Amino acid sequence: MTATTTPVDEPDQLDPQPPQASRATRLLRRLVPAAVAALSGVLLYVSFPPRTLWWLALPAFGALAWCLRGRTWKAGLGLGYLFGLGFLLPLLVWTGVEVGPGPWLALAAVEAVFIALVGAGIAAVSRLPGYPLWAAALWIAGEAARARVPFSGFPWGKIAFGQADGAFLPLAALGGTPVLGFAVVLCGFGLYEVVRQVVDVRATRVLRRGAAAVAALAVLVPVLGAFAARPLVSDEAEDGTATVAAIQGNVPRAGLGFNAQRRAVLDHHVRETERLAAEVKAGKVARPDLVLWPENSSDIDPFSNPDARLAIEGAVKAIGAPVSVGAVVENENGVLYNEQVLWDPKQGPTDTYDKRQIQPFGEYIPLRSLVSAFSSDVDKVRRDFSRGTEPGVFTMAGTKVGIATCYEAAFDWAVRDTVTNGAQIISVPSNNATFDRSEMTYQQLAMSRIRAVEHSRAVVVPVTSGVSAVIMPDGGIRSKTTWYTADSLVEEVPLRSSETPATRLGVLPEGILVLIAAGGLGWAVTSAARARKSAGK
Repeated sequence: MTATTTPVDEPDQLDPQPPQASRATRLLRRLVPAAVAALSGVLLYVSFPPRTLWWLALPAFGALAWCLRGRTWKAGLGLGYLFGLGFLLPLLVWTGVEVGPGPWLALAAVEAVFIALVGAGIAAVSRLPGYPLWAAALWIAGEAARARVPFSGFPWGKIAFGQADGAFLPLAALGGTPVLGFAVVLCGFGLYEVVRQVVDVRATRVLRRGAAAVAALAVLVPVLGAFAARPLVSDEAEDGTATVAAIQGNVPRAGLGFNAQRRAVLDHHVRETERLAAEVKAGKVARPDLVLWPENSSDIDPFSNPDARLAIEGAVKAIGAPVSVGAVVENENGVLYNEQVLWDPKQGPTDTYDKRQIQPFGEYIPLRSLVSAFSSDVDKVRRDFSRGTEPGVFTMAGTKVGIATCYEAAFDWAVRDTVTNGAQIISVPSNNATFDRSEMTYQQLAMSRIRAVEHSRAVVVPVTSGVSAVIMPDGGIRSKTTWYTADSLVEEVPLRSSETPATRLGVLPEGILVLIAAGGLGWAVTSAARARKSAGK
């Protein structure tokens, strides 16, 4: 009988790994995915305007796929939350410009919960065949939820809104923001799968054709779909053209305090309109068929204040064209509205549109008594605005102009129903003075560019303090103003009446993607239950 010996040059087989090294390894395995998740969220933020790095969304979702694949749903919940914070904290920093970090941090923390739930769902479906499809559908389901709850939703940060300069933009005309966002996320997850398949083949020398085909399709289908959708994007005039003017009167000062000089804001817009009228009379500028003022250009109610009414009437008669005036109006019952007033040079005010999607904690305070116990800032909104109920479509010099006031541009339905009610162009009157020189203006401008392609309409964005713009139906910016400068834009834009597939389909593409997400999640849960049952036997 011979004794067996262990070679002395293999100490790892003799002695177990030191406890300290084992703990360090476990800690590292947890920290690396957490750090990657947070940093990939930051990368997604960097892909958004004012930067034109739209393509960074793809590696951002590829990195998220690496973090979540094969994880438990609990790990997916935590990693998804870190990804959400990495994305939303810098994206929404403008919400704290004037009121401090509290509201900003609270908003980002709450909105990131939706992304955490999506992360948990993606982790659950990550072992299914066709993983990128289920993951991308789950992301859009999360966006659909964010756009509806709480307090009527907050869709800011939809993936589509970061793609105004991107190759996938034509898909907005095919299926709106859900299809555009789905394509971007699907392509990002698909790129991760392609890399994973390549690494796997090199390691095992075995090609799993089904998995490789799914990975390739996840990348190719969005790209080919965007190329195929390009004919849907057109600047052709179907109903002639209209010459539009956007007035940027500027404000006395930025921030919440600008409202203290309401008469000065009105006078600025009156003065800029009269200056434009003088240039038109001198033959320096084409005569506009219609004129668009921003939201809050008259925070003095012109129906109850004779001086404000006279000032507006003087400007409207000077320019000799119908003007859409942004006003704060109190009706006979004491109800307050954020209103656009159609002012005719001969007939005076002839039509109104009351903003329907009003901003929580900005234009009204939900749960006021509860919230006031935590912050006195709610007292800055002394009276709540009420919601309008009807879509806004003004007939201005024969042109149908759809109105989506400021915050409403973020909501699919609030823009779409102006087009289904006949709008040939769209106006997005806004007041960004309360957010100073933050990225908010550029993020909102990108939304209007997406809406232009989605519905194949020219979009005019008159803003109190900048940046105002005229956007063509292909999403390109024809002209724009600079920050805090009194200025006006006069451009000839095409009038269009045809409807894109996105306009006609409405919420259907989003609903289908939500059903796909639910189906994938149900499949994952069922598979996991069967696996546990088999293991129990």
